[in-house]
Amino acid sequence: MKKFLRILAYVLLILVVGIIGLISYVKLAFPKVDDAPDIRIELTPERISRGQYLANSVAACMDCHSTRDWGKFSGPLKDGSYGGGGEVFNQKMGFPGTYISKNLTPYALKNWTDGEIFRAITSGVNKDGKALFPVMPYHNYARADREDIYAIIAYLRTLESVESDVPPSRSDFPMNIIINVIPKNPSLSDKPDPSDKIKYGGYITNLASCIECHTPMEKGKPVLSRAFAGGREFGLPTGGFVHSANITPDKVTGIGNWTEEAFITRFKAYADSSFIPPEIHHGEFNTLMPWMMYSGMKEEDLAAIFAYLQSLQPIHHKVERFTSVSDYSPPPTPN
Repeated sequence: MKKFLRILAYVLLILVVGIIGLISYVKLAFPKVDDAPDIRIELTPERISRGQYLANSVAACMDCHSTRDWGKFSGPLKDGSYGGGGEVFNQKMGFPGTYISKNLTPYALKNWTDGEIFRAITSGVNKDGKALFPVMPYHNYARADREDIYAIIAYLRTLESVESDVPPSRSDFPMNIIINVIPKNPSLSDKPDPSDKIKYGGYITNLASCIECHTPMEKGKPVLSRAFAGGREFGLPTGGFVHSANITPDKVTGIGNWTEEAFITRFKAYADSSFIPPEIHHGEFNTLMPWMMYSGMKEEDLAAIFAYLQSLQPIHHKVERFTSVSDYSPPPTPN
């Protein structure tokens, strides 16, 4: 018996040492991405203008990298917070940790090279070589046109500084280990010609990261077989839970009966402040969807997104848009 216990102790010791070694290897050897490229981006008016459009109305970088007023519908940006970071994404919203958006103004980025910003946006690795959790969907930006990423960086360089020091983000176990293997080198693409409406629409849809919110999650992973079918759950700062809409062309539960005009109008309506509820009380319906920012998207880009979504396989998936805390129960796994 003593011999058996001794052998068991040795096996457990080897197992523990092996686990510690594996964890140490993942933490020290990863992320495995290329060094930040040696680039210097010229701040041309054309680039800055394109970057302003992308950062505000398509990729909506400023939506996450500012703080939002959740006492109002769709959480518009608070005055004085533009680009200063500080928005919190935590366990209540379904994330495996507490992630706080970074300050993107020159106050925080003044010591970053253009290449370091480029690597963070497209590979998910910061200036110090640390992995970023993909709250920022860098795996989508990794497929963008290089010039569009350059344009966003050029625009960031022109922002007014917000003197805000953001606390560090923290991942829960085991994500604090897994996070290191998530970053990958980018696989950039060329922006399609807008005349190819569906292909161009796919490009804009990727930049807008629609798939991120409009795909259900199971055990912390997106169910890609139901991409764009909605149902991802988010806890709201104002109470209750909102579930993303089905935007596949299913005629019963999705947007299969929508017209292009109706789709564009749905977004453009939020450019009119009179259309927006003046305030939201605790427990009332609200949404994380940054409608006011997307309302600035060009009609031709919205039309292209609609064309792309209509080209997808319809998925029948009925989504309950909002549940209050009082009647909340975890959503069932779709059949």
